[in-house]
Amino acid sequence: MELLPIKERLEDNPEFLTNPDCQESLEMAVKFMATVGYSPPWICYYVNLNNQLVGSAAFKGRPKNNCVEIAYGVFPQFQHQGIGARICETLVKLSLDTDPSVVITARTLREENFSVKILKKSGFKFLGTVNDPDDGDVWEWEYVR
Repeated sequence: MELLPIKERLEDNPEFLTNPDCQESLEMAVKFMATVGYSPPWICYYVNLNNQLVGSAAFKGRPKNNCVEIAYGVFPQFQHQGIGARICETLVKLSLDTDPSVVITARTLREENFSVKILKKSGFKFLGTVNDPDDGDVWEWEYVR
């Protein structure tokens, strides 16, 4: 599994511009990184597995107060194959390799779903409900070493 960085400008991402699975999310990712700052490795990625793009992975900006939030998704045709858990674990590893002291968090909808199962399987503990400025009330999770 390989994380392929999404570059800072839309036009610098020709390999993703032509992929139908990336067309909606690519522009959103570029705009998001323009808002929070483009600071590798704390950026957005697409995920390559066996020479196919299978999903996306992201940090919601660089760490603030020694805390970083991860996000990930799997394209519909690749769901239910364990790829989400592998993406989550890859983001955790990249975080800790970059800064071993960083606290890693994630947020999910307030319901038992596949994201919750992935986070539990990947060593995250439930912290409670928080209000996200973009998503409203969500569940927050923290990685336990």
